[in-house]
Amino acid sequence: MSERTDPGARIAAIRPVLLSAPYADPENLEVITSLPTGWRTTGLVEVTLDDGTTGLGEAYLAVFAPRVFTSTVELMAPYLVGRPADDLAGRYRDMVLVTGYWSLQGAARHVVSAVETALVDALGKRAGRPAYEVLGGRRADRIRLYASGGDSASPPAMGAEIEAVAALGIGTFKIRARGHEVDKAVWTLEHAARHGVGIAIDMAQNLADPGQSAADTLAFLDAVRARTREPVHFLEEPLGPARTADYPALRRAAGCPVAGGETVSTAEELAERMARGCYDMVQPDVTVVGGPRQALAVFAGAREHGVEPVVHCWGSAVCQAANYHVAFAGGGRLAEWPMPGYPLRSELLAEPFRLESGHLRAPRAPGLGVRLDPETERRYPFREDAVYRCLVTLPQAAPGVWDMA
Repeated sequence: MSERTDPGARIAAIRPVLLSAPYADPENLEVITSLPTGWRTTGLVEVTLDDGTTGLGEAYLAVFAPRVFTSTVELMAPYLVGRPADDLAGRYRDMVLVTGYWSLQGAARHVVSAVETALVDALGKRAGRPAYEVLGGRRADRIRLYASGGDSASPPAMGAEIEAVAALGIGTFKIRARGHEVDKAVWTLEHAARHGVGIAIDMAQNLADPGQSAADTLAFLDAVRARTREPVHFLEEPLGPARTADYPALRRAAGCPVAGGETVSTAEELAERMARGCYDMVQPDVTVVGGPRQALAVFAGAREHGVEPVVHCWGSAVCQAANYHVAFAGGGRLAEWPMPGYPLRSELLAEPFRLESGHLRAPRAPGLGVRLDPETERRYPFREDAVYRCLVTLPQAAPGVWDMA
């Protein structure tokens, strides 16, 4: 990747943008517990260059703390305006110096991610080239997708999700099943198999402290396998952040690939986890880990340690595009495709994503292939009640709900 891609372009303005839009359907457990209004927020950074070219980036932070997101963007902006836009390494250093003392990890890293992504988008648009070209060129022509969702609270809703996945030609569907949801996992494994779809399981322990143990995880797998012969394609986030030391032993015993890392906000920490043997699949997110260049550093580390890099994509179209361009530049073979309905996954696209037989074809539009117009901002204004709630109590499914039909 060239350190200087477009000499002459300078940053003229940076602004935060908050948008809120309807999300998923009322039977989705994530909506029931964490987004009870049914609306979800996206935080974008718009960078304007001195020739008027604009670029967009996304910070996952705004889903949970939108005001922290806007304040951090406004704090950084004066340090970046007037500086060369093409010196991505230089601007990254600037942002780390501004925020590193108080947030070398965590919230500010999400904003660093968004600003660098917006610069890459703007430079691509200015040059008339896709963003993966700005990032060093494409190393893959198409990438296999796995569908992601599976948080339905009833068999009919889960069945509809499975049918939607099959209609896309995608062969693997990642569901959410916590340790107490063996019935749900078994039901979904059996029913998805009838549609030619395999199941991966996200145990959603990335916010749990101390979270379930390796023994808890293995007991869950044993209980599932005692009732179905359908395999678990991979297991995601089975341990909480306080139990990462247990990952290598869990990998050896799990009998399926183990994935994780979506909440980690530095490439260095993910490299250290890969070196310790935590993962078969590492899941960096460009909107979290410090931007496209840091995500590509994770891809390089994954090649060194024999780990498969699989980008995490759970935001708007800007998040998806940024992660997919990194995957094309990094030689990715598998990526996440979010299934819950969210209009900001389509209305921000200048060029629709091209799916073919369960694979994503390389984008062709300049930059990330995204846009933001005044009508979109008017249609989806920020709502204070569209903030994700993390401290929630999960409802228990009524006995018999997931009994096999």
